[in-house]
Amino acid sequence: MQQAQKQQLPASLQKIVGAFQIVPDPMARYKQLLFYAAKLPKMAAEDHVPENKVEGCVSQVWVKPELRDDGRVYWTADSDSQLTKGLAALLVLGLSGCTPQEVLTVQPSFIEMLGLKQSLTPSRNNGFLNMLLKMQRLTLELVAASEA
Repeated sequence: MQQAQKQQLPASLQKIVGAFQIVPDPMARYKQLLFYAAKLPKMAAEDHVPENKVEGCVSQVWVKPELRDDGRVYWTADSDSQLTKGLAALLVLGLSGCTPQEVLTVQPSFIEMLGLKQSLTPSRNNGFLNMLLKMQRLTLELVAASEA
């Protein structure tokens, strides 16, 4: 079942899921998240605005999409917590360069495939879900604005 789910993910997100699945130790996965946090491109301070803020997260998190001329969505994100920044980085790196349809069809259940439940508190897991849902809502808004 997990393999079938993995096949439905965009290639970049599949690669990230695969990288987490080969790490057996929850503490090592936690460290891997911090590694991803360091890879997250810097978000401009002026993008830390209410419309980009993810509600329902323990930490402050912002995500911002850009629909480029190639018809693909590119993301930036930031957080005041390194761990949450790592979670945001997974989504930014996994969903940047995807078509809007690819972003919208990512099922929240993919989060379980990462094997992070043991490493994260329930509120952080919920925050990760809220980040994905916010990114999908912003994608819908971008598509609607581009068609107007």
